[in-house]
Amino acid sequence: MPESQRKLGVFPAFHKVEGRRVVVVGGGEEAAAKVRLLSETKAEIVVFAAALDKQTGVDLIAAHADWQARLPTVEDLDGAALVFAATGAQETDCAIRALAHQAGVPINVVDRPELCDFYTPALVNRAPLAVAIGSEGVAPVLSRHVRARIEGLLAPAFGDLAGLADKLRETVTRSLATVTDRRRFWARFFSGSVAQNVFAGRMDEAEGEARRMLEIAPNLSGHVSLVGAGPGAEDLLTLRAQRALQEADVILHDRLVPEAIVAQGRRDARRIYVGKAKGNHSLSQDEINALLVHEAKKGNRVVRLKSGDPLIFGRAGEEMAALRAANVSFDVVPGITAAFAAAAEAEIPLTLRDQEAGSADGATGKRRGASSLVFATGHDADGDTLPGWAGLALTGATVAVYMGRSVAARVAARLIESGIAASTPVAVVENASRADRRAYAGRLDELAGIAARPDMTGPVLFIIGEVVAEGAIAAAPAPLSALAA
Repeated sequence: MPESQRKLGVFPAFHKVEGRRVVVVGGGEEAAAKVRLLSETKAEIVVFAAALDKQTGVDLIAAHADWQARLPTVEDLDGAALVFAATGAQETDCAIRALAHQAGVPINVVDRPELCDFYTPALVNRAPLAVAIGSEGVAPVLSRHVRARIEGLLAPAFGDLAGLADKLRETVTRSLATVTDRRRFWARFFSGSVAQNVFAGRMDEAEGEARRMLEIAPNLSGHVSLVGAGPGAEDLLTLRAQRALQEADVILHDRLVPEAIVAQGRRDARRIYVGKAKGNHSLSQDEINALLVHEAKKGNRVVRLKSGDPLIFGRAGEEMAALRAANVSFDVVPGITAAFAAAAEAEIPLTLRDQEAGSADGATGKRRGASSLVFATGHDADGDTLPGWAGLALTGATVAVYMGRSVAARVAARLIESGIAASTPVAVVENASRADRRAYAGRLDELAGIAARPDMTGPVLFIIGEVVAEGAIAAAPAPLSALAA
């Protein structure tokens, strides 16, 4: 479904229940579940039921809830914050719903979404931080599955971190005059040494570090993060990369970085396109270097967002040199490079130990594996086909060639001239990890066929080596030979 059509039928909100009555009607398992959930809040819980199951009684006592051994009247519901109907009997639940509406109180009718005024989310409790996951009542099991994932991401100490932030909020507002200064302070607070101290249980040290940060915050200079966006799939972006994008004031992004990943930055961050295509550069590398320095010197946090990994054919070396020369602080956030994504999808082991290989007569021999991996590009700095790595391929290394589609014929010819067998297995992957991915397998002497394919407009990578024969792509490939047709 297009993003423009993804509209919710509900508006997520948090109800204030501290010191207010929340009514649960029912004495069975579903009522017990609501009591347990409500026990994580500061609500005054009242349960109405003629009788209680044993577990419901246990949960009621643990939650310090009040029990009324009858069904409620409209007066019982008047002034309540919320009502949960969990009797399991449709007629009774409908009657409770009518009473709640008469009293003007929102009601949730368990397992009957069509009767609900609100839905109960799956809850991750890191008080005062809370994460609620809902599915508009249509997939509660999915909500619980997502909650389990988030539980693993959020350590219990996140609540302590939120509590410390609340304690310091007024001080931060008084000390830092501008919204930008306050935002940068909180970004460092939640992702730096303060958070590390909280997660280690050192609350006094965390507060001391936060107060020291407040003293120097107005004088903080800008910073540049060279961030790897990965091969294109959103779920291959690292958590550190997501955090850098959320903290950025300015995002400089390349041509191959999908808009969906650029959009993970803050909505108010400036986005600057600095992409390069063959023969068409929006900015020269020197201009990009100067822009990074300029924005950082203005005090901005800058993300230089690159496809794949910044340190693999991403010209990060030139950018780091320019930042060092200008005395601008920077860090590098690694990304998943296209070779890893392509190999993972095709189930190609990029390295492989030597193995015993059997023959038809029962004899065995050594089948050579690959103990080294070479990243190569189809062009050198002057645009010529690189000859330097052919010798490495001869020793049995796996070679991953980036940006080589237009020179595929010359690459194959040079390797064969160097003594590599024309029958050496090759995999060709376009748009690795993306929805429009295409993959082919064949021999080295068939590689030339991709050069004349005008329909191959995405980034193309080929993997050359005996390991390709071990991958799933070799078992049921789209034949590389067909590309020459």
